[in-house]
Amino acid sequence: MSVLDSKIPKGPLAEKWTNHKNDINLVNPANKRNIDVIVIGTGLAGGAAAATLAELGYNVKTFCYQDSPRRAHSIAAQGGINASKNYQGDGDSDYRLFYDTVKGGDYRSREGNVYRLAEVSGNIIDQCVAQGVPFAREYGGYLDNRSFGGVLVSRTFYAKGQTGQQLLLGAYSAMNRQINRGKIKPYNRHEMMDLVLVDGKARGIIARNMITGEIERHSAHAVVLASGGYGNVFFLSTNAMGSNVMAAWRAHRRGAYFANPCYTQIHPTCIPVTGDHQSKLTLMSESLRNDGRIWVPKKEEDAKAIREGKKKPTELSEEERDYYLERRYPAFGNLVPRDVASRAAKERCDAGYGVNKTGQAVYLDFSSAIERYGKEKAFTSGNKNASKEEITKLGKEVVASKYGNLFDMYNKIVDQNPYETPMMIYPAVHYTMGGLWVDYNLQTTIPGCYAAGEANFSDHGANRLGASALMQGLADGYFVLPYTIGDYLSKDIRTGAIPTDLPEFEETEKAVKERIDKLMNAGGKKSVDSYHKELGLIMWNKCGMARNAEGLKEAIEEIAALREDFWKNVKVPGSATSKNAELEKAGRVADFLELGELFAKDALHREESCGGHFREEYQTEEGEALRDDENFKYVAAWEYKGKPADAVLHKEDLVFENIELKTRSYK
Repeated sequence: MSVLDSKIPKGPLAEKWTNHKNDINLVNPANKRNIDVIVIGTGLAGGAAAATLAELGYNVKTFCYQDSPRRAHSIAAQGGINASKNYQGDGDSDYRLFYDTVKGGDYRSREGNVYRLAEVSGNIIDQCVAQGVPFAREYGGYLDNRSFGGVLVSRTFYAKGQTGQQLLLGAYSAMNRQINRGKIKPYNRHEMMDLVLVDGKARGIIARNMITGEIERHSAHAVVLASGGYGNVFFLSTNAMGSNVMAAWRAHRRGAYFANPCYTQIHPTCIPVTGDHQSKLTLMSESLRNDGRIWVPKKEEDAKAIREGKKKPTELSEEERDYYLERRYPAFGNLVPRDVASRAAKERCDAGYGVNKTGQAVYLDFSSAIERYGKEKAFTSGNKNASKEEITKLGKEVVASKYGNLFDMYNKIVDQNPYETPMMIYPAVHYTMGGLWVDYNLQTTIPGCYAAGEANFSDHGANRLGASALMQGLADGYFVLPYTIGDYLSKDIRTGAIPTDLPEFEETEKAVKERIDKLMNAGGKKSVDSYHKELGLIMWNKCGMARNAEGLKEAIEEIAALREDFWKNVKVPGSATSKNAELEKAGRVADFLELGELFAKDALHREESCGGHFREEYQTEEGEALRDDENFKYVAAWEYKGKPADAVLHKEDLVFENIELKTRSYK
């Protein structure tokens, strides 16, 4: 075991990033034309990085498994993006955003990285406005803000419930300009199969053309992994069906340490599971918690009657409802952080107060907001004595203007009108805070291999605050990586193009083909999906919202046995030399079967509760997370040694000089 050096610059917190940019090496424009960079993933982090690096003059190759970068999972982000602009004049600042993010992550993230994130956040908004992103605006024309969980200010910029889509279109337009100039060469419908190391440095990748099945070699002076998170290890998650861990995991197998895999975010505002037929879950934006009030019936018999269809939620009076978040956390109410809201919903449902047929749902109710907004709209329109019908009509119009597409989406999926009856929600696996370990420059433990956005672990600690994923992805892509990668590439100005006929490329390609052949020739009878579902059940039941030592030990054994069975009995139909969606899935599930075991191992070793990692043995009398700062105030970075069971732990000690460590309280 070693102690990892994050390379965070010395000096005052607010000056670290500025001083670092002044100290690092640069590459002059003429030399940038001779340097190649590969970017894996073209969501917000990858798209922003590719566009910016190409704009600077580097030659960029981008790889995505979709038919277009427009289809990256970043498109699914709904509620907004954080930035400390303080447009509302409610006391926000870079320090406040920094503080909320470190506290929200339960003091398990680096001060230096998070302050930098807060510092550049304002630039992101200016950049995106310049690109034409249609952020919501107030009456006077200023950009509007709303609040999100875990904060007491309004700092979230949004475009209705389509913020991720609009930001991605901005990044994609910037990419398209560079594609048109010939500075970006896009490889869509390509999947990275392995990382190629030459003399210990990342010098290229082996990719599979997903249309023809052809295995290709691509070289570069540096490789950027911006391939998203690994929430689909749970099978059911809010992630796109294709989201996977392959790029990050293959880099891990080549020597990049994997940090904090057990830190997974459970999002409290998702459409509940309805049965075994589902292949994914749908997220309802956290922004809904601004105006929606979360409740369950106060009486168990009312909850039972609702489950049996004998009562409707609208028949319960205010006195018969338990607004449990407002009751338990009066200071933050419905806007507590995601991990807190998720566990509270689970606790109520486990106690017998769940409201759908499975008993695994709570209500998110907009009736109060509709009435409040309706009265305000009527009053400002000069109608001082509006009827209840008029108030309701006006209120629905205001809610529709803020959340309309989200309400439409819910209506289409559940076949219930959320303007008339409360939405049903339940927690589901969402974002992953763990990922490849990176230093302050976003470089992994492999020289020349960088990780950006959700693919790295760096900024969110044990729990991500809502609207911070988009912020980190764009901060890394637009404003951090383009600076820091230059420090490394400045040593490559005389290297010349990296040839792909080197023995290292040949050996890596051979290993890739052998792995594919092994999958194709397993000769079993069980489908890839059957293994993925079985893994997902183990993960959800034993590594999900609550974990304990016994369950985690069982999960480790069960996943190892499942993985062994997979390689013997999986059936992959079709051919390896043509389009084959089942082969793609098989490769991804094979990686999940390794990651899942490391996930459980990491969760077992961390004998504390923090953020999204809740160990039942370590909780306060009130059921809140109980951290152990004396023994676990570090990042756990795992080194690959062949099997997850043999992975070696390395620690990066977390140093807090600007924030006092204390128990999180949202009461």
